Amino acid sequence: MNSARPWPTLVVASALTLVCAVAAGVAGSAAGTELTRGPSTAELHEAARREVADRWRTWPTGRIFPATLPYSAEQGGQERASRIGISPQTACGDSVDAKAVRALSGAGCKGVLRATYIDALRGVLVTIGVVALRDELGAVRAKSAFVRMGADVGVDDGKPAPGLRPLAFRDTVSDRFGPAVRQSGSVRQAGPYLVLTTAGQVDGRPADAAAEPRPAIFAFAGEISEHVLTGLSTPKMPDCASPEWQC
Repeated sequence: MNSARPWPTLVVASALTLVCAVAAGVAGSAAGTELTRGPSTAELHEAARREVADRWRTWPTGRIFPATLPYSAEQGGQERASRIGISPQTACGDSVDAKAVRALSGAGCKGVLRATYIDALRGVLVTIGVVALRDELGAVRAKSAFVRMGADVGVDDGKPAPGLRPLAFRDTVSDRFGPAVRQSGSVRQAGPYLVLTTAGQVDGRPADAAAEPRPAIFAFAGEISEHVLTGLSTPKMPDCASPEWQC
């Protein structure tokens, strides 16, 4: 007669089952906690960073380039530049001079948005270009490349600046705004964005035909470009209670 008794094996198996069940319960509880907890501070900051980097694609162009932009008048007070039009083209190579294309490509250019404005006195045209780069480091490198090519930083000195191509619209006051008309330019950077300007006079006179350089008449270009850059690059912390965020 077989004297072996199987019940110790059953007891061991039952104990293992219990241990596994407890472990599964702990893991399930941890997973549930992970799924139901709110986002961490680091996650919120990362979401804000990604949202800033995508604004050039997700924001309506009218939000990036408002119908009017304020600037300080030469004689004091404030005036507003009016938008003439926005380009539907966003390819990096279509919006800048040939020698600038390589610099933007190397820095990870994603796209370039352009709009043209006219000052309140309707004598000066400004094309503003928003360049979206892959990250902030790429934007810093691209800015350095534009500086080397001759675009000034934050100060318009009345000299033609290579880089951004003027944006003209047929049958408007800007229809003569071509590369030869450029008399001033600037480049600014914040976050993953560059904002470039190129400015000239409505009458279409080339830069070398200007009898006496008047850099002050182009100074507002940098000011309105700063408004555009600030709007694009200022982070907004996610609000999980708002329908525009999914936390």
